Amino acid sequence: MRINKYLSGCGIDSRRKCEKLVEDGRVRLNGKVITALGTDVKDGDVVELDGRRVTLTFKKVYVMLNKPKGCVCTVSDEKGRKTVLDFVKLKERIFPVGRLDYDTEGLLLLTNDGELANKITHPKNAVKKVYSVRVEGEPSAAELKRLRNGVEYNGVKYAPAVVTVIGTENDETKLEITVTEGKNHEIKNMIESLGRRVMFLKRIAIGNLRLGGLSRGEWRFLNSRETEYIKSL
Repeated sequence: MRINKYLSGCGIDSRRKCEKLVEDGRVRLNGKVITALGTDVKDGDVVELDGRRVTLTFKKVYVMLNKPKGCVCTVSDEKGRKTVLDFVKLKERIFPVGRLDYDTEGLLLLTNDGELANKITHPKNAVKKVYSVRVEGEPSAAELKRLRNGVEYNGVKYAPAVVTVIGTENDETKLEITVTEGKNHEIKNMIESLGRRVMFLKRIAIGNLRLGGLSRGEWRFLNSRETEYIKSL
């Protein structure tokens, strides 16, 4: 089994993020630091991450969290900030699937299933993410058309989005925006390409999986129907 797949199967993180751990020299195989992504792990091999042995996880866990503002989507934070794992405390080692910005809230999945995490976050699978967005002012029809056709911001191109206007109040417009790429700061950069600011941002759905009645900071396990659905994405 390739080293990134092995680490992912240990519940460390998605395969792509585990590749970075290997490249950074944080992984040892049978006592030796490895940096080659093509390294295979065989039966009986000892794998260590940051000096601690890791082993394959057999019980898969799937959690939905309504992430509040003011926390980061990492397992730990070098700046001492609150992380999403301060809200979800389990004996199993889990990690967030993708991420939401520090000041963004809403639906976040956490799991120890690296294969599933990779399926959901990989751009080629085009899994839909739906956001509730409040934008300053009232975007014109031409501005909304730009979002629907795809925009470019700071040299980065963003794919066409599905944009629905919900309403305008107090000089802010509420939009529902659906995207599939998952680029960093995607929604904020798309809106800023129009010369406007995002006043509020919340992810409300991943595919057909929605937050429902979870309050900020609350979490629950996915039920069997939801688990089967995300595995089918």
